[in-house]
Amino acid sequence: MLILLTASSLQARTWTQAASGKSIEAELVKVEGGKVTLKMSNGREYVLDATSLSAGDQTFLKEAKSSSGSAAGGADWPNFRGPNLDGISPDTGLLKEWPEEGPKQLWTYNEAGMGYSGFSVAGGKLYTMGTRGSDVTVVCINVADGSEVWAKEIGNDDQKGYSAGWGHGPRSTPTVSDGLVFALGPKGSFACLEAETGKKVWSKDYVSDFGGKSGGWGFSASPLVDGDHVILAPGGNDAGIVCLEKASGKTVWKASDVTPGKAEYATIIPCEINGTKQYVRLFEQELVGVAAEDGKLLWSSPWGGKTAVIPTPIVDGNQIYVASGYGVGCKLVEIGSDNTAKDVWSNKTMKNHHGGVIKVGDHLYGFSDGGGLICQNWDDGEMVWNEKGQYLSKGSVHVADGNLYALNEGDGSLTLAVASSKGFEEKGRFTLSPQSSNRNPQGKVWTHPLVIGGKLFLRDQEHIVCYDVKG
Repeated sequence: MLILLTASSLQARTWTQAASGKSIEAELVKVEGGKVTLKMSNGREYVLDATSLSAGDQTFLKEAKSSSGSAAGGADWPNFRGPNLDGISPDTGLLKEWPEEGPKQLWTYNEAGMGYSGFSVAGGKLYTMGTRGSDVTVVCINVADGSEVWAKEIGNDDQKGYSAGWGHGPRSTPTVSDGLVFALGPKGSFACLEAETGKKVWSKDYVSDFGGKSGGWGFSASPLVDGDHVILAPGGNDAGIVCLEKASGKTVWKASDVTPGKAEYATIIPCEINGTKQYVRLFEQELVGVAAEDGKLLWSSPWGGKTAVIPTPIVDGNQIYVASGYGVGCKLVEIGSDNTAKDVWSNKTMKNHHGGVIKVGDHLYGFSDGGGLICQNWDDGEMVWNEKGQYLSKGSVHVADGNLYALNEGDGSLTLAVASSKGFEEKGRFTLSPQSSNRNPQGKVWTHPLVIGGKLFLRDQEHIVCYDVKG
């Protein structure tokens, strides 16, 4: 999300780093994709994670966003789980309850192709991916009316080399940054495209260029763009994480200390711990943090993943929450001042398969295998409440304007509920329509919901449906 700055925004002020307490005097240049660009009096610029700043600084940024024009409307969601990688929409003023038939349907787009890719929204355009025939295709759609702007093939999908038994096609969500789109196909084709036209700028291949090795369901993690770099996790036994120049695709560094074998499916999280900027990634057998500067391994924590490790880690200060399904569970890891990782707690309360977990305040929300929708304490991992039944069996979650959007994967029903630790309180429910007649019989409605700019987006394979959820 880009904040359009006014003259008053450009006045120097004191900025404080939350973890270290260090302060600097600098001007605010811009905020985009969860990153803050600050300019010192000597002209030097620094790019920081917005979440690494003090609470007061973050409040200042929110106020700047609110007074900055169109960007304040929450119109941009440039990557999987949003600009802060937390799954929480910046939208406010949304419907607090839905009518019996659900919110008004604005448009339907029926050519997205096969697959489970999610949505990125930037500059009034929605970007996603799908397999059309045998082509892995990036699609750009006009948010206003659902019309196709362009579609670009970036690789082949012959449904071989990865398990397509639950449905084929891309699972990764494109990332949009500075007029570029970064997209990953299930077999490892990776492309940088012009966001306006779809023209290919450069491309790589996870296997041939990086020695990558996918999990059984293909390469699925979404790309992380951080400043001038794009950070990827091809896995393999050479370097499980690599950093490339965003503009050219040239390799900046390889994390040769990280050799996980299978890439698995979680998305990389940028953060700052103990004063060091780093990238956190969950693999099947370990959670790791590598230095953003050179990819050196800073710390690791064992993880007993089974079959598939998918949910994105959640970082808060020097604590990191991870979860996965197949009976594994979850844990909270704390990174000490000496970069030693230790478990704060570990249990099977949240066995989250691939629907994601979201932290709101001091609580976590997500679907747990067998437990339905649950609320869990961050501090001790104990369950606060759960709700399960026909429409809340298993699926994915999103948060917007204080409410949970809980998508049931089996029937495509979406439940609106208050995001509160006090208990489950439903505020509406409806079922996605149309749903795909071409979906693999073993596949389900697995694309995560998104609310941005007052619109709700849902997808089942080739069908993308947009709803009006403004209050």
